[in-house]
Order: sequence, then C-alpha cells, then structure tokens
Amino acid sequence: MPAKSGQRGFRTNTSPLSINEKDYQSVSQKHEPSRKVFANCVRAFLVGGVICVIGQAIQEAFMAGMHLSAKDASAPTSSMMILLSVILTCIGVYDKIAQWAGAGTAVPITGFANSMCSAALEYRSEGLVLGVGANMFKLAGSVIVFGVVAAFVVGVIYAILGVGGHH
Repeated sequence: MPAKSGQRGFRTNTSPLSINEKDYQSVSQKHEPSRKVFANCVRAFLVGGVICVIGQAIQEAFMAGMHLSAKDASAPTSSMMILLSVILTCIGVYDKIAQWAGAGTAVPITGFANSMCSAALEYRSEGLVLGVGANMFKLAGSVIVFGVVAAFVVGVIYAILGVGGHH
C-alpha cells in the first residue's frame, strides 16, 4: 500500500525517491566523516620516508658489501625493494601499511610493485594468461602511461634546451 503524504519519514511535497542535488549534498555532508588531512599527511610522509630510508640502507649495504659504486648498486637495490614489496603484499602486510599510511606507500617502485602483485593475486584463479596476464596491468597501466608521457615531455624539454646527454 503506498505511503500517504505526511506519514513519518516522507516529506509532503515530494515523493520519497526523488531528491534534488542540493538536498542530497546537504544530507551526504552531514554523514560524511571528517578528514584528518594533517594527520594523513604526517603518516604518509613518515611511511614514505621510512621506505626511502630502507632503500638507502639496502643501497649502502650493496656498496659496502660488494664494493659497488652508487650507480652500480642502484639496480640491485631496486630489485630488492620490488622483492620486499611483493613479499609484504603476498603476506598481507603491505596493504595494512597502505591503509594506515595512505599515499606514503605509493613511493614509486614499491607502490608500483604492490599494485602489480595485488592484481596478480586477485586474478590468479582465472589462470596465468587470461587471469594474471590480462589483468595485472589494469591498476598499473595508468602509471605506465603517465611515466612514458612524462619521460617523453621531459626529454623534449631537455632536447629543446640543450640540457643533458653529454657526459
């Protein structure tokens, strides 16, 4: 039986399912949790900094233990950071850290490895080719596109200005 106008929970001038955008915005703002922007920024800064310090420590260990230059130690350092990120993603730790720290875990190489590994884990039940292979780049695709476009733009700017390229 349809509700009568004036019954509890219904406004008399509109139907219960229609609401204009202004009314919706006012209702949704009342129920939206407040954002702790400063605290979120501090957590992101601290966690991102810790990730970078870990990367620097790994690089220093490669330089000291294997007598490598900073340039030569950068590739194995990147590989170790990717490996650590993937391991932490697989055991569920990276996602918990990311939930707490937010953008701080998006430090380029570890965040990228996490997004690739998460997608691979999510779609592994669909098979290696159609599951993992086809879906692994869904989240990371935009990162790849942005990186390639940004590198191209910076390269063009450097070429126009005549900067770099000469050692």
